[in-house]
Amino acid sequence: MKNKIDLQHFLGFLLLTMVISSCKVTKDYQRPELSLPTQYRNATFADTATVADIEWKNFFPDTTLQRLIETGMTYNYDLQLALKRIDIAQQQVKQARFLQFPRLDLQIAGTYNRPSSNSLNGISASNFLGSKHIENYIAGVNLSWEADIWGKIRRQQQATLGQYLQTYEASKAVKTKLVADIAKGFFNLLMLDKQLEIAKSNLELSNNTLKLTRLLKDAGEATSLSIQQSEAQRESIALLIPQLEQDIIIQENALQILTGQMPNSIARKVSLSDFESDDSLATGVPAALVSRRPDVREAEMSVLIANAALGVAHASMYPSLVISASGGIESFKSSNWFNIPGSLFGIAAGTIARPIFARRQLKTNYEVAKIQREQSVIQFRQSVLNAIGEVSNSLVQTQKLKEQEVIANNQVNILQQAITNAQLLYKSDMANYLEVITAQGNALQAELNLAFIRSQSLVARVDLYRSLGGGWK
Repeated sequence: MKNKIDLQHFLGFLLLTMVISSCKVTKDYQRPELSLPTQYRNATFADTATVADIEWKNFFPDTTLQRLIETGMTYNYDLQLALKRIDIAQQQVKQARFLQFPRLDLQIAGTYNRPSSNSLNGISASNFLGSKHIENYIAGVNLSWEADIWGKIRRQQQATLGQYLQTYEASKAVKTKLVADIAKGFFNLLMLDKQLEIAKSNLELSNNTLKLTRLLKDAGEATSLSIQQSEAQRESIALLIPQLEQDIIIQENALQILTGQMPNSIARKVSLSDFESDDSLATGVPAALVSRRPDVREAEMSVLIANAALGVAHASMYPSLVISASGGIESFKSSNWFNIPGSLFGIAAGTIARPIFARRQLKTNYEVAKIQREQSVIQFRQSVLNAIGEVSNSLVQTQKLKEQEVIANNQVNILQQAITNAQLLYKSDMANYLEVITAQGNALQAELNLAFIRSQSLVARVDLYRSLGGGWK
């Protein structure tokens, strides 16, 4: 009895020692070191505040744009697929929670064997059972459990959880991109509306110039060439209208498809001038991107998963302890199958196994896992670098587009005044038709360019908001 107790203590001590030593086999995840600047290039100051913390409904106060984004959040197919991937990952996490539990299987089987009468089995059956056939009936349960001595199962659970978190961050990245794409598409639509308005206004102005030229010709103060030039100028402006109308319909269709709807028109009462783009936006500090931007977090989860996979590969190189047991009822005759306790059986076994020669498979798996972890670290650092670069690019775009808008607005005012002066001089026969046409053409291009710059300034704000990690809240 004493020897039995000592053996139990020894086995318990041995198991405890192996469990304690498991912490030395695999290392817990630690975020890779990053060398980050204290502030973004082109940022006027460094502060922890950032527009990324603003909910998209507050960042985009226009109700028409909000409705489009809300529709996209509900019906966009890319986002729906991302959410389904989260559901799959959740099921895998639930399954991973049970990896440390024993496996229990129920077995019910019946076999019938008619061996050859001249075989050893046939002769044995005839001599010992008095029968030419062998029957066997069994009903039992089989239990199998692997002790997580080296932390392999825990690392598998961490990898599964990391995959779930990666999928979750990926869905947030899809959401931020969706919000940004809808907003940029909407601003582009408003730009096309403004350019169409400009084209129609300039077409009316060109019509008036053509009428004036015809009156001057009738009075003998203009030539047929001046009329032809005025008509050509009018047609070049008229050509813009169907082109812009085509672009508007295509942009509307693109927005509808982005929101998961059939191609159709988009009702809107706002114009490009209703949106302000001259306010400064807080950017925060680069270090905040690591925890705020979804695609960077997704890349970091890849490092966590690779670290867990490395732990699994390392632990696989050590011996595994598997405890198995089975029990139930078994009989050579169906009539005695449930004859208890005569039909009862039980088996228990413990196995410690480790491959000795597996053609270097375990070593190769371990070395490959180390390299893959290094790859994931490189990709994570690259994602951080790209994110900081995107913020810096968006900052300089917002700043320089404001400067361009001021210049372009002054240019439009000057050229509009030039049109008025050219028309007055033309009526007084102090300027020719070419000067009038040139002034109108320059003003048209300047107005179209101003509308484009204003829309790009709004788009740059959206890009800055997205690059900072805003849009998923």
